[in-house]
Amino acid sequence: MSNDVMAEIQRDYLFNLVLKGERADGRAFDEFREMSIETNVIGAAEGSALVKLGDTQVLVGIKTQPGEPFPDTPDVGVIITNAELIPMASPEFEAGPPREGAIEIARVVDRGIRESKSIDLKKLCITEGEKVWIIFIDIHVLNNGGNIIDAASAGSIAALLTATLPAARYDLGEDSQIPMRDIPIAVTAIEFGGELLLDPSLDEEQIAGTSLTVITNTDGSISGMQKSGAEPLTVDQVIRVVDMAKTAAAEIRKKFLEV
Repeated sequence: MSNDVMAEIQRDYLFNLVLKGERADGRAFDEFREMSIETNVIGAAEGSALVKLGDTQVLVGIKTQPGEPFPDTPDVGVIITNAELIPMASPEFEAGPPREGAIEIARVVDRGIRESKSIDLKKLCITEGEKVWIIFIDIHVLNNGGNIIDAASAGSIAALLTATLPAARYDLGEDSQIPMRDIPIAVTAIEFGGELLLDPSLDEEQIAGTSLTVITNTDGSISGMQKSGAEPLTVDQVIRVVDMAKTAAAEIRKKFLEV
């Protein structure tokens, strides 16, 4: 049986479930899969976290070092975010330079951290115009079970919250924590069969017409949004996703109290 036929059968199966108000794994439409967060899992990194979201596994490592600031922001630290989709994580991933999917993940995670001002970048200035702390966020997808963006976002924040600035290594004083001010959380929903489903599994993700990721801060304000897919969303659907994202994010933040 061809892959196209199998995909159509899978689509019909999931569509009929949605019509009955059900999902293949038994979750409610606004329910996340079980999420676990383990920090300090990479000894050589300044900070790290392993996030498991259902079958999805994402490892995030943080490296920090002094470097030159950008000319237009001489007193502000630098964030550089990269994502790697290794072939071991999915048969659809290929080795080589970052492709569109990896670039999108890195951009969405970076935007949430940057626009939420979760890091006080001014405090990363060492000598204005000469030296600031550069924070490298490296995201490695170990297994793709769907909804990588939300797992990568949570992993990046968890790793940052435990990361240090190794000042003593560079004769710049005492080590300290990265100056964190907020915990932005990304929540992704897909539209399928006229319904909105949070935290799509890989099967749901592959048949959805569109997805919307909403990143919210602790106070409920929005620090980033990203739409993917060709199908449109109505204004009402966007508002509903935002409301669902705020509620789900508040629950996810409680996970950070457990690590």
